[in-house]
Amino acid sequence: MNAIPSEKIETTETDENLAAVSEVEAGIRDFVRNDIAYLRRPSATTATTDTAAAPASTLGLEGTAEAAVNNVNSLIQRVAGTSLGEIENLIGELETLRDLLHAEGQRVQREISSYAQLSQAAMKSTRMIAENVAQWKRAADTLRHG
Repeated sequence: MNAIPSEKIETTETDENLAAVSEVEAGIRDFVRNDIAYLRRPSATTATTDTAAAPASTLGLEGTAEAAVNNVNSLIQRVAGTSLGEIENLIGELETLRDLLHAEGQRVQREISSYAQLSQAAMKSTRMIAENVAQWKRAADTLRHG
């Protein structure tokens, strides 16, 4: 019964994560579309200026494009920053878990070795007892017959 609710929780978390990612991607797309549309629109200054002023307006568009790229980079860094932090935390937890599992594996190996030694000692004791009982039985048989 426990497996079904955990699958539902994981599915819900996955759906929420996918929805968040989709929402961020949609925001980035809209942002880029708006910036590109802004860059494609002829500005009033470029339409009214003569050819000598064209390089200045081109520099203005390049500055605007650079600002748009910086805005997109900033947005991506904010979105990715949270994910990277979560991934780093997960990596830390997994490393801790790996160390714990390694330590537990060594402990289990020591326990198995200890039980093997105990088992061998018990077998030796049992053989000695069996040999002594056999000797006593032979001695008792010789006393009866002798």
